[in-house]
Amino acid sequence: MTQPLRYAINVTLDGCVHHELGLPPDAEFMAFWTDELRRSDTLLYGRVTYELMKSAWRRPESGEWPDWMDASEVAFAEVMDPMRKVVASGTLDAADWNAELVRGDVVEAIRRLEEEPGRGISLGGVKLPAALAAEGLIDEYTFVVHPVVAGRGPRLLEGVGVKLELRERREFRSGAVVQRFRRAEQD
Repeated sequence: MTQPLRYAINVTLDGCVHHELGLPPDAEFMAFWTDELRRSDTLLYGRVTYELMKSAWRRPESGEWPDWMDASEVAFAEVMDPMRKVVASGTLDAADWNAELVRGDVVEAIRRLEEEPGRGISLGGVKLPAALAAEGLIDEYTFVVHPVVAGRGPRLLEGVGVKLELRERREFRSGAVVQRFRRAEQD
């Protein structure tokens, strides 16, 4: 039995996935993402997403979370910070923050990772998920759709066709909607 590879991301109505183009996070939103992290024991990112997450959610050397973080953001960071991270990158020389690098054949490395024992692998980012979706490796897709038309930015799964089955739908007070899908069986 392989552990599931789950892709989760915020997206605007027009398919943009730039992290600054959606609604600002509130406590309900952050609680959702904290619970999403708890579903897995490994985080899988490409270099760009790894560096972005590390800059925002790694515990500072002082041990104290920054003043800009509210309680819901601290709760998220407390879950993310100690988690195992796997980073697919051909440009990084090293990774820290409980991270290991994957180089070379990323698809084969992810297949091996899925065979390891665990609750699941949480995948984030833009380019790496598109490559893995094209190979049929992603088991579950969670899109938090923001009621915003961004008009610019990287697009969700650009160039990849995937048939999905809706498994769950939930609305936030902000108007964002969570849609959780599994990959549909191919005919």
